[in-house]
Amino acid sequence: MDYYSRQISKLIQELSALPGIGTKSAQRLAFHILNMPEDQVKELSQAILDAKQNVRYCKECFTLTDEEVCPICKDSARNHKLIMVVENTRDLAAYEKTQKYDGVYHVLHGAISPMLGIGPGDIKLKELMQRLQQDVDEVIIATNSSLEGETTAMYISKLIKPTGIKVTRIASGVPVGGDLEYIDEVTLLRALEGRTEL
Repeated sequence: MDYYSRQISKLIQELSALPGIGTKSAQRLAFHILNMPEDQVKELSQAILDAKQNVRYCKECFTLTDEEVCPICKDSARNHKLIMVVENTRDLAAYEKTQKYDGVYHVLHGAISPMLGIGPGDIKLKELMQRLQQDVDEVIIATNSSLEGETTAMYISKLIKPTGIKVTRIASGVPVGGDLEYIDEVTLLRALEGRTEL
């Protein structure tokens, strides 16, 4: 038996499909939205539509942006000879919060996972290798400390080493199995400063 009308149930169903949102959270969000002034609801829905229609990959680093080239890649004050490889845009944001990294990034949009059928061709590795044709001094591999992240790090290291470019891996301090987006800035900073050559 449905406790709510069809439209409320549909709203709860759609919200509960979002990652990390269970049924109870979806119910709270749905009733919050229903109690919001109509203009705020319109702004929220328009922001979602605008983001979906206008956000795309940066043509250099492949982070998500609403411009052709993201602000980090555009910034001439950053060290473009130093590239940090991360799994997703949330990991990039986590390192940016430290305010201590002055290089640029490359976002893979995933990690190699044979169990899930994700191979090297399914993430932005080919694009990384194309970037390395430019003047690059060092590649920092900052993938997660999970099995998939470690596999990806080793694979990237084997690809890059023959080019003569220095390859480093972020140091421990990031717990095994931990996702970068949930780790505090101090731990991330220690991991960055203590990176080791592969």
